[in-house]
Amino acid sequence: MSASTATSADAFGAPAPVLSFSPVVLPVPGRPVDLQVRVSAPATGTGLPVVLLSHGHGPSNNLSSLNGYAPLANFWAAHGFAVVQPTHLTSRTLSHLVADAPGAPYFWRSRAEDMTHVLDRLDTIEHTVPQLAGRIDPTKIAIAGHSLGGFTAALLLGAGLDDPDTGDLVHLGEPRIKAGVLLAAPGRGGDAFNGPMAAQWPIIGAVDFSTMTTPALVVAGDKDDSRHFTDIGPDWHADPYTLAPSPKTLLTLFDAEHGLGGIAGYDAAETTDENPRRVAALARLTAAYLHTQFHPGARAWQAACEALTTGPHSVGRVEAK
Repeated sequence: MSASTATSADAFGAPAPVLSFSPVVLPVPGRPVDLQVRVSAPATGTGLPVVLLSHGHGPSNNLSSLNGYAPLANFWAAHGFAVVQPTHLTSRTLSHLVADAPGAPYFWRSRAEDMTHVLDRLDTIEHTVPQLAGRIDPTKIAIAGHSLGGFTAALLLGAGLDDPDTGDLVHLGEPRIKAGVLLAAPGRGGDAFNGPMAAQWPIIGAVDFSTMTTPALVVAGDKDDSRHFTDIGPDWHADPYTLAPSPKTLLTLFDAEHGLGGIAGYDAAETTDENPRRVAALARLTAAYLHTQFHPGARAWQAACEALTTGPHSVGRVEAK
């Protein structure tokens, strides 16, 4: 561990042992399969903020499910958050069950509604997971999402969407969510959404960030060139920052591609830019951002930025509005 990495962890103290429990099964009327979630939380502590973590799409069979994103979920849980990870209907683990279900193959509305169902059932979750009852703070809710999960997070943070099927403007903002982290999220539509796969994913290009008012940290890799969707380069993934109203923060990670160093899973072969130091830094920076959002006046975010985004060994740069 580098000195700068160690310093950023000091804002939180030593990591706690993590308890992880899955699946918590939530029957949802009308959903083709039950909603299953994993819950990870520190073994000690009370008043825990909740982070809803929305998985991406991706080529793996299991990382796009409640079983993925351990490098982030474990760190966040070890540093004071209760992390809830659903398996969305887009998961490859469910493809044989839901291929012909309403909303397939994008399930964009269902993905957002999964998080609302989780919030509606927090009491059930809290009392199902051993040793969690009475330890979470239901007033401190954040959403985080990677790639397609970032798209889902944007909707829950207030972004609008022009439904390609109906032409209606849809708003799925969730007022119980107080902060967000968008990781390699898709950018704008319109003329910029011109790649060879754009026509296959019209829903991605239908988002409107101008109403995404909830505070959020947008994370983009400066080598994340999604040519399949756009020809404008890595800046496309900064659109949720650039086009949304304040307060927003942008973290641009140096040399990071779409996997941001490997956040979807430990040692995942699909990661094109594997970099454990980058993943460790990102985990600490995102935890620090959320900690400060829920504890106004705390120095966690400032300390993490000073340690990890300044000097010759910085992992990225930060700007805010």
